[in-house]
Amino acid sequence: MSFGVLALIVLAGLAGPLLALGKGALVPVVVGELAAGVVIGTSGFGWLDPEQPTTAFLAQVGFAMLMFAAGMNVPLRHPGLLAGLRRGGLAAAVAALLAVPFGIAAARATGTHHAALYALLLASGSAAILLPALEEQRLLDDPRALTVMAQVAIADIAAIVALPLVLQPDRALKAALGGFLVALCVLGLYGVTRLLNNRPWVRQVRRRSKKRGWALDLRLSLLILFGLVWVAQRSGTSVLIAGFGVGLMVAAIGGPKRLSRQVAGVAQGFMVPLFFVVLGARLDLRALGQHPSLIVLGALLVVINLVVHALAALLTRQPLAAGLAATAQLGVPAAVVTLGLELNVITVGVGSAIVAAALASLGLTAAGVTMLGRSVPPANALAKESSASR
Repeated sequence: MSFGVLALIVLAGLAGPLLALGKGALVPVVVGELAAGVVIGTSGFGWLDPEQPTTAFLAQVGFAMLMFAAGMNVPLRHPGLLAGLRRGGLAAAVAALLAVPFGIAAARATGTHHAALYALLLASGSAAILLPALEEQRLLDDPRALTVMAQVAIADIAAIVALPLVLQPDRALKAALGGFLVALCVLGLYGVTRLLNNRPWVRQVRRRSKKRGWALDLRLSLLILFGLVWVAQRSGTSVLIAGFGVGLMVAAIGGPKRLSRQVAGVAQGFMVPLFFVVLGARLDLRALGQHPSLIVLGALLVVINLVVHALAALLTRQPLAAGLAATAQLGVPAAVVTLGLELNVITVGVGSAIVAAALASLGLTAAGVTMLGRSVPPANALAKESSASR
C-alpha cells in the first residue's frame, strides 16, 4: 500500500457520485464504486491488488463502517414504524418461508450447492437503500411505505444475525455464542448510555465538544465499534454483527444530527467507498463468461427475488409496488461475498453473480418506490404537495 494506491482508490470511489448526478436518477453510489473497482482490479487492468494485507485490512474497516451505517439507517425511532410493524413483520416472515424452496431450486438449477445462502439472500432486505429512496419520493407518511419499511427493517436485521450461522454451519454454536456475547455488550452499552445521557455533566461535555469541534460522539462511537469488532473476532463471530449492533444502538438512542453527519463524512466519504472499490476489484467477471451457469445463477436470483417479494406482497394484501420496493439488497450480499470469499465458502464467480443480482435489485426497488409515489392516495397526496411546497 502506498499513497499512490490510496489516491487511486479514492479516485475510483468518485465514480459513484458521478453516476448518481443525473437528475431524477435513483442510482446508488455503490454502483459506480463497484464498477470502478472492477475496472482497476482483477477483471480489469489489475492496478489494485485486493489481497495486499494493508488494502485488505482497510477494506475490513470499511466493512465494519458499512454495517455501522446500515444499522444507523434502520428507522427504529420513526413514529410510523410501529404502525406498519404487524403487516410488515408478516410480509417478512412470508418472504422468508418462500425463500427456502426457491433457494433450494436455484442451487439445484445451477449446481452451486449454496441453497441456504441463496435463501438468506432472497429473504433479506436493505433499509439503507429503501429509506432514502422513500424520503426522496416524500413517502414517509404513506402507510403503505411504512409497512414496506418495517418489512425491510425486520428482514435486514434477521438476515444479518443469521448470516454467520449460515456461512459456517459446522461452527454455528461458536458463532451463536459469540453473537450472543456481542449482543450482551451492545445491550449493556445501550443501558449505560441511556443512564448517562441526561446527566448534567454529560450534557455540558457534549455542548463543549460541539462548540470546540472535538467530535466526542463520533470518537466514542468508533471506540465502541472497533472494541466490539475485536470482541467479535476473538469470540468467533463476524465483524458484521458488531458493526450492525453498534449502528442499531445509535439508531435506538437517537444520536445528535451532527453524529450522523460525522459518520457520513468518515464512512460514506472514505471507508465505505474504499470497501466497495476493493470488493469490486476482487470480483472476476471473466468467470461469468467462462461458466454460463453463473450467469444463469445471477438471473435466477434477480427473478426469484422479484417473485418472492411480489408473492409476499400479494399474500399480505399489499400492492405490487410494495413488493418491488422490498426487493432492495445491498449490505447482506456484500457481507455474503466478503465473508464467503474470506472463509472459502464461495468462489469468486459465485460472488460476482451475487453482486450482479444485488445491483439489479436496486433497479427493481427504484421502480417500486416510483410506482408507490405515483399512486399516492388522495389524503397523502395533499400532505406530499404541502411538504414539497415547503
